[in-house]
Amino acid sequence: MRAATAKTNVIAGASGYIGQSVVKESVKQGFHTVALVRDIEKIRTTQYEEVFRGATVLQCDVTNPLEVNQTLQEIAATAPSKSLEAVISCLASRTGIEKDAYAIDYQATLNCLQGGTTAGARHFVLLSAFCLRNPKLKFQQAKLKFEDKLTSQKDLTWSIVRPTAYFKSVSSQIEVVAYDEAPYVMFGDGEVTKCNPIAESDLARYMIECISDKTRQNRILNVGGPDDPITMKMQGQMIFDLVGRQAEYVTAPIWLFDVLINSLQFLADVFQSESLADAAETGRIGNYYAVEDMLTTEPAEQYGTITLGEHYSRLVAQGRPDYDPYADDALITRKQVANLMKVFL
Repeated sequence: MRAATAKTNVIAGASGYIGQSVVKESVKQGFHTVALVRDIEKIRTTQYEEVFRGATVLQCDVTNPLEVNQTLQEIAATAPSKSLEAVISCLASRTGIEKDAYAIDYQATLNCLQGGTTAGARHFVLLSAFCLRNPKLKFQQAKLKFEDKLTSQKDLTWSIVRPTAYFKSVSSQIEVVAYDEAPYVMFGDGEVTKCNPIAESDLARYMIECISDKTRQNRILNVGGPDDPITMKMQGQMIFDLVGRQAEYVTAPIWLFDVLINSLQFLADVFQSESLADAAETGRIGNYYAVEDMLTTEPAEQYGTITLGEHYSRLVAQGRPDYDPYADDALITRKQVANLMKVFL
């Protein structure tokens, strides 16, 4: 049971993939937890009942700085301890294109920082991204711009958490491979990149621990899961082993991205089209993750207990879902790659 004087955490982006787990972990660790969501009506379903159990859910438009300031000050005034222990931002743009990235990854997150500062928060935890170590994309620049704001201010302590990859990012093909008996689509020979993704529950625990662990404060923290380096081909083999099928792969050449990106950017420049420019940037995002490792290199940067194999095993054991929550959120899905191959090969 939470103490009457429990410290208060405010979580922005609480209805997102990681945000939901952070809310649950904050409650589990005994914090008075306030979850900020964009549309409270959408989360008033049985799907979210367990996620937000024990938390206070408030609707707040994080793109509106005045609303954020007012909301956080009201939370602080009514909190059991009459103060905010931490503001935790799990905000992230859905598309990664420039307009969305600067609206959410930069400005909305900055609104939360400024609102937390005004409300007297002690600590700020930012869910960032491992890929910022080698920034080439618009959304990475937006995230770095906010990180510069956070690290240069002196009003509160901070922790920047940069996870390698989420389990959902490497789970989009499970349904079609396991239940449609489709081949596994991979880039190049499937050995181009390696990763050690982290489970959402492990990542959430790591983030909440940043609030009390002084060794993680005022630091940029790379974090991956407990696995040894995993290639894309190894991911496919895990799935085939679980469903008892002979491995069957389709390889998508990396140069497909160059053709797609260059064609879209050429058309965007000719027709001065924002939508085509955004499509080209989406292609750059896919290309980036097709060739860049999302892999921690230091033992201290590995965290958690849940392996990717255990995650895959659980998904396969659950059977085919009515709705696949991974497919829509994956950066490049199997279906998208297959369609590209039909166009260019």
